Amino acid sequence: MAAGILGFLQPMRKKGLSVDHQQGQVQPPIHELLARRWSPRAFDDRLVDTDLLRMLFEAARWAPSSNNEQPWRFIVATKDHEVDWTRLFDCLVEGNRRWAFRAPVLVLSIASMHFQDNGRPNRHAFHDTGLATQNLVLQAAVHGLMARQMAGFDVEKTRTDLQIPTGYEPVAIIAILAIGAALLLLGARSPGAPLVLGLMTVGALLTGA
Repeated sequence: MAAGILGFLQPMRKKGLSVDHQQGQVQPPIHELLARRWSPRAFDDRLVDTDLLRMLFEAARWAPSSNNEQPWRFIVATKDHEVDWTRLFDCLVEGNRRWAFRAPVLVLSIASMHFQDNGRPNRHAFHDTGLATQNLVLQAAVHGLMARQMAGFDVEKTRTDLQIPTGYEPVAIIAILAIGAALLLLGARSPGAPLVLGLMTVGALLTGA
């Protein structure tokens, strides 16, 4: 192996660890904010303050991107409007619905697949949308929230039901939740009726209005 080349680094993170145990497994040590980030499936269904939500998306906005294109878009659904929340919830696969029905906030991340200035394909769009999402996730952790990302959803249903225009690709659905109850209910799946949302409309988000 050439000098200075580490080779492919294989993930060694263990699934199912408690937060404290997970931090103890981090070697060499990393920042506590990164070590304590995790993805629970049970949590408090309290509403998240709108100003706090806006702070999370402001953090996302400051992510780096190719040519400063900022290709990410987010559709946000909260318990303020049940119809809007249900539109996102219904796009999830059954396995995710079993726990996400308690999520007070659901978010769909979307990537704009072409550069705005010349219309050329942006092959970095998914990568950059992921960077913005990570900013959101870490900012959430700062405030005692967790943002769990889900790949298990019907892409074509989101495209149709949310009227996502050509040139934009759905990436992931994110559940944002309070951490307090998540620590107590890890692994639990309590019955309950889904409610929830509407912070911004599809059109406003996609056009930047």
